Amino acid sequence: MIYNDFQDLKLSALGMGCMRLPVVDGNDAVIDEAAAEEMLDLCMAQGVNYYDTAWGYHSGNSERVVGKALQKYPRERFYLASKFPGYDLGNMGKVEEIFEEQLARCRVDYFDFYLFHNVCEMNIDAYLDPKYGTYDYLMAQKRSGRIRHLGFSAHGDIPTMRRFLEAYGKDMEFCQIELNYFDWRFQNAQGKLELLREWGIPVWVMEPVRGGQLARLEPADEARLRAARPEEGAPAWAFRFLQSLPGVTVTLSGMSNLQQLQENLATFAERRPLNAQEMELILSVADDMIRRTTVPCTACHYCVSHCPQQLPIPDLLRLYNEAMAAGSGAFISSMGLSALPAEKQPSACVACHSCEQVCPQQIHIPDALADFARRMGQ
Repeated sequence: MIYNDFQDLKLSALGMGCMRLPVVDGNDAVIDEAAAEEMLDLCMAQGVNYYDTAWGYHSGNSERVVGKALQKYPRERFYLASKFPGYDLGNMGKVEEIFEEQLARCRVDYFDFYLFHNVCEMNIDAYLDPKYGTYDYLMAQKRSGRIRHLGFSAHGDIPTMRRFLEAYGKDMEFCQIELNYFDWRFQNAQGKLELLREWGIPVWVMEPVRGGQLARLEPADEARLRAARPEEGAPAWAFRFLQSLPGVTVTLSGMSNLQQLQENLATFAERRPLNAQEMELILSVADDMIRRTTVPCTACHYCVSHCPQQLPIPDLLRLYNEAMAAGSGAFISSMGLSALPAEKQPSACVACHSCEQVCPQQIHIPDALADFARRMGQ
């Protein structure tokens, strides 16, 4: 396992992201605890020491399952991270209540790392508003030792990140951003990385394979990469890209099964950064992908918890992207929709826009679903 320095700690370069743990019968709220525990045990055995969970992951069950699985290990052997769920404005003003419950769920007395979750355009004003007491409370927990290191995650644009940094940047020890070769230009992740470097803030990476999108490339794209590095598959290329960027400390991967974990552990057994020619290649692959992609969904599932129809929105958007890329030959999308009951089809969207209010990517989801329904003749 590769390790990177952070202050006086050595953190595993690969962190276990606990947003996409194995589940039962496709139900995101019901974690397959035995399978998840097996994965966490392998992580511990192979030197992964950073575990990232959050209040809303798996409808609140990620913290419980991760805390239970890690309880068997000495507390000093792992670093546990969780977050205040400010992506939902309904949680503003509840920071103490939520923080205490998170400690209980995770069965710990303190968090090694704690974050303001998903700083973005829709919540920046609330995060900066002193009446909610979020910053004051979290700083008090840091002084008391119940938070060892305080940071933030951001899906917002650069001006929003800058506003947050100007207010709280002096106290932020790390920042978690969506960073991968697809988003390098698409979401200006390069500019976000440069902003954090200006502030001297180490970078944690989320969505390194973009919700699996970069692990399953078009055959032509994968062939171009294979020609340059025959021994490495698409996921490894995504991680090697990140190993090539100065300032990246922890790369979080939301692995869903043992095979994904084993493959990623093998990748992070050594550093193999890309050379200049390989960097040019991977970014050209990204440019081609962007031209074929319309909706930047990362399947985080925040939208699902706010949908009154309980639509499987990430799945629908994935099928929508497939339809957009395939044009008139949308066989996969048609087949995928045929497996869903009528009440889970894109046409069942009531356009209440609740999903948009918690979407980190700020996708106009009802518009996309309406367009999808029209394209599929619904």
